[in-house]
Amino acid sequence: MLSQILGLHHVTSLASGAQQNNAFFTRTLGLRRVKKTVNFDRPDVYHLYYGDEIGTPGTVMTYFPFPNATRRTPGSGEVSTTAFAVPKGSLPFWQERLAGRTPSLREERFGEARLRFDGPDRDDLTLVESDDDRSPWTGSGVSADAAIRGFHSVEMALSDIGPTAELLRFMGYEEAGTEGAVTRFVMPNGNGANHVDLAQSDAPEAGQGAGSVHHVAFAVADRAAQKEVQQALESEGFRVTEQIDRDYFWAIYFRSPGGVLFEVATGEPGFDRDEDRAALGEALKLPDQHAHLRERLEAALEPISD
Repeated sequence: MLSQILGLHHVTSLASGAQQNNAFFTRTLGLRRVKKTVNFDRPDVYHLYYGDEIGTPGTVMTYFPFPNATRRTPGSGEVSTTAFAVPKGSLPFWQERLAGRTPSLREERFGEARLRFDGPDRDDLTLVESDDDRSPWTGSGVSADAAIRGFHSVEMALSDIGPTAELLRFMGYEEAGTEGAVTRFVMPNGNGANHVDLAQSDAPEAGQGAGSVHHVAFAVADRAAQKEVQQALESEGFRVTEQIDRDYFWAIYFRSPGGVLFEVATGEPGFDRDEDRAALGEALKLPDQHAHLRERLEAALEPISD
């Protein structure tokens, strides 16, 4: 069993437009945009990162906004819900704040109050009241007593949760209980983003599009720990990529048994490697291999008004 995994690192999803995506996550949800860069493989597409003040692992929601992308078809074999932790007693504030912008639904799971709502591309998002001592970013009229602390969990809808449950146990997660079709796994002594829910689903296979989660990333401290995880996963028969430099963290990728793309990402070097912390997310930052395209990309990328 692995001991290097610390919890979630980030969740990366697809969107249909940069401006509406940025407005929703910064102005409505009150997160900080900590990086404005481009997709390594498609530099004509933004890669936008939202999180706490410095983009601490376990807080960062990221998006590839493909202009005019068709929307996802929900189903099995995907991350079906991304959940954020908020303070206890704050859901009435959020329900009022989201009113008129997106449908929302109050519910409860494992004794926790939850508010489920849609993102700009009908992304399936949830706020969960929990005891969470992580320091939030406060902005856009969201005070510290209501602000998002980071991720609470991801939920994966799977036709057979068994093999992914076995993988999570290997990664260091512990089974915490079952409620209905959902089985919860928790990372003991994790980074705060400690929960993964597996939902047994009879739905047809999901169709990826705007609003889909592209991949979910799990956190490790550094490249040495990442290398240990890579070797351990390979010894279990998983096909794992080499360690890839993503400028703000190093990444490895592999496909989980349920079909969801998993990443393991480092906490180093961080989002302040090329910007002062006070100015994170303000300038368009380009990977070195795309730096020569700056003039063309700045003219072609959708303007984002903050």
